[in-house]
Amino acid sequence: MYVKNVLQYKGHQIISVSPDNSLMEVARTLRENKIGAVLVCEGEGSMCGVLSERDIIIAIAKHGSNILTAKVCDFMTEGVYTCSLDDDMKSVMEKMTNKRVRHLPVVEEGKVVGVISIGDVVKRRIEESEAESEAMITYITTS
Repeated sequence: MYVKNVLQYKGHQIISVSPDNSLMEVARTLRENKIGAVLVCEGEGSMCGVLSERDIIIAIAKHGSNILTAKVCDFMTEGVYTCSLDDDMKSVMEKMTNKRVRHLPVVEEGKVVGVISIGDVVKRRIEESEAESEAMITYITTS
């Protein structure tokens, strides 16, 4: 299975925020959309970073809850790892594991076309395993 297959099922919705948003605004966005990270985009949608739940928790742990009024640009992760529509799930899982990230923006021709989370990857892998198991059972019981 490939990233493009996952996005066909999941959709291409991208939730993004401005580097000037506060951490509190982003926390609300994460809660309202039931997601773990947002893309940080400037001006015409150019991605400049990612901010995750983990980033917000680390900021609070280091600086206290007053930090929630601080700007996203001060706490976002820059130099974001990405994947493409033609990447297979095995390579995406390896990248997430090796780089210790839980979200990968999907980029094609320099444009973000979706986001893949570790939850998406695990869900698809479980579905593949179950389908393989059922195929084997069907093969064995009909042979």
